[in-house]
Amino acid sequence: MGYIYLALAIVLELCGTTCMKLSNGFENKFFAAGTLIFFGVCFYFSALSMKTIPLNIAYATWSGLGIVLAAVIAKIFFYETISTPGLIGIVLIVVGVVLCNFFGATK
Repeated sequence: MGYIYLALAIVLELCGTTCMKLSNGFENKFFAAGTLIFFGVCFYFSALSMKTIPLNIAYATWSGLGIVLAAVIAKIFFYETISTPGLIGIVLIVVGVVLCNFFGATK
């Protein structure tokens, strides 16, 4: 169940981040409110996930997948580009998340 909560937290964080971009520096009150709501609910599910997932694994997964998916959202919806060094950095983050998930948790 912890990974379901973590997946929800990641999706809600991406919704909040997208609303933040659309809020135009919090000038658009609708998207500013969406930012706050999405992040609030995101942190709730993140906390629930950490009942069963170790902090280092949960946070590495959340931030790693968040970075990758945010880059995809930026490319598709906002037509932003990413440099080759940036792409290499994202690949290294994914490798780090995979390593944390397979070898990071110790009892």
